[in-house]
Amino acid sequence: MAPSYKHHVFICQNQRPEGHPRGCCLAKGTDKILEYMKVRIKELGLKNIRINKAGCLDQCEKGPAVVIYPEDVWYTIKTIEDAETLIQSHLIKEQKVGSLLMK
Repeated sequence: MAPSYKHHVFICQNQRPEGHPRGCCLAKGTDKILEYMKVRIKELGLKNIRINKAGCLDQCEKGPAVVIYPEDVWYTIKTIEDAETLIQSHLIKEQKVGSLLMK
């Protein structure tokens, strides 16, 4: 049987050449956000939450792109502070963060 997670978080790590018209999430710091969230989830002992890197999520202009399944909720996470807010509100308290929802 496949593992089941309460929340499965995918953080775009796509990289495009510098100056590409669509930009890319990795250039916006998603490598640091990914590492922070992985470490923080482990520190908090949240074993039912999985954090993974993702290839292009095709939301480059709206990124840094983060999507949470199974809810299919999309966020723009620009800072470590945004990532912590996402962890505390959505992943722990089950409350969407309206200010971070991708528009």
